[in-house]
Amino acid sequence: MRNLLFISLLIPLLGCGHSEPASPLQKPDMASKDLDAQIPVKAKKVQQKATAQSPKTPAAVKKESVIIDVPLIRQNPELKYGCEVTSLTMVLRHAGVQVGKMDLYNAVKKDNDPLIRSKGDILKWGNPAEGFVGDMTGKSAGYAVFDKPIEELVNKYLPGRAVNLSGQNFEAILMHVSKGYPAVVWTTGDYRLPDRWESWTHSGKTIKTPLDLHAVVLVGYDEQFVILNDPLSGKKQVKVSKERFISSWKALQSRAVSYQ
Repeated sequence: MRNLLFISLLIPLLGCGHSEPASPLQKPDMASKDLDAQIPVKAKKVQQKATAQSPKTPAAVKKESVIIDVPLIRQNPELKYGCEVTSLTMVLRHAGVQVGKMDLYNAVKKDNDPLIRSKGDILKWGNPAEGFVGDMTGKSAGYAVFDKPIEELVNKYLPGRAVNLSGQNFEAILMHVSKGYPAVVWTTGDYRLPDRWESWTHSGKTIKTPLDLHAVVLVGYDEQFVILNDPLSGKKQVKVSKERFISSWKALQSRAVSYQ
């Protein structure tokens, strides 16, 4: 769970072929060349073209259950608010990229607009859709970064291979994972619906987002559960109710980033 730190306030952040009966107009002992003579040239061409068509490639089928062995990396103590870059570090390590969380901390885009508050309320701050907002180390107030900057980081280390699955239905995310690709997904610290909403302005735009935001790695699933690597709790292959997790994921705008 992400905590917002202020000077005097701590806020937890789917055919089959069939035979048809002979037409009454056809004679059973009719020679094949006589049949050909009765078929117009144009019709024969269409018939030949249909016969020459190659069969369609079967659609991919999602496996019933999957667990990908993704290395666990903890965000603490260096990156108190660094769940997104730490989760991505796990994903990149699985892809064979030798990179550390501090490398991604330095490389990720940041929105350095200062925090302005009044009487404990946030008035102005950065936009997590543009870059990390606040101080990821936790030495001062820090918040989050959303999918676009994380997608850019994937392309930095795996050029042209980033896959932003944000906005798709969860079955599409599971299908991607079933192919062997873990994904960074946004949720909350306890994988429940967010209950700490806040809003502030940034460049004339209102940003409304929950403070109890978190990012983890989706490494598998079965019929009832999703399986996660959590950089904050430091737990590997944690099972969470699929229904419960999907609710929180949707509340966080269905964000997910991976590679291929």
